[in-house]
Amino acid sequence: MTRVNDRIRAPKVRVVYGEEGQQLGVMSTREAVEKAKSVGLDLVEIAAKADPPVCRIVDYGKYKYEQSKLKKTSKSKGPAKMKEVKFRVRTEEHDYNIKCARIEKFLDEGNKVRVQLQFRGRENAHREIGFEVMQKVKIDLKGMSHVDMEPKLAGRAVGMILSPLPAEKRVRHFMLSHGELIHEDEARDSEFDDSDDSDEDDHDDDHDNGQDDASNSGEEE
Repeated sequence: MTRVNDRIRAPKVRVVYGEEGQQLGVMSTREAVEKAKSVGLDLVEIAAKADPPVCRIVDYGKYKYEQSKLKKTSKSKGPAKMKEVKFRVRTEEHDYNIKCARIEKFLDEGNKVRVQLQFRGRENAHREIGFEVMQKVKIDLKGMSHVDMEPKLAGRAVGMILSPLPAEKRVRHFMLSHGELIHEDEARDSEFDDSDDSDEDDHDDDHDNGQDDASNSGEEE
């Protein structure tokens, strides 16, 4: 049963505001309820087992309707699909955030996600850096997923598999502009289109190959 406003029992809660998940931080439940009522909304407990529990400031009537609609949609979709997102050892922060936002989007749609990082050239001598990147992804996405397969080395790549948390427990950290990437980022990250589960990242490979092959020519085994 979903607890709302004064029915929330925890003394302190982590508060998320609105549909876009703006983080307001940890505060007393009483303060959070007052904050929600001050804007004409409700405080709804969405992750009771978290420490502290996560609550969202929303219109409870609208929230119940959307949750009901999500359950019906998830039943009609059938089994989850496997999506794939690829990282590089040298992925810059901006691109890293975009890739994580895409993973969150896939998870929010009920899909599993295979996260892969491939080593190139002299990167193979420092594979621990790749595992550090994967651990960062794992931690940054813990509000949306649990790990089905821990980061594991296979040849020249390390991969892990993420599954979505139950809908009521998901808290997005990385957001896309209006739910989609801006034009420049769409061009850069078009590999994440949903057209094919296994080939989503081909465009990114082509984009990176020119620079990587030029800098690493003669270094590949």
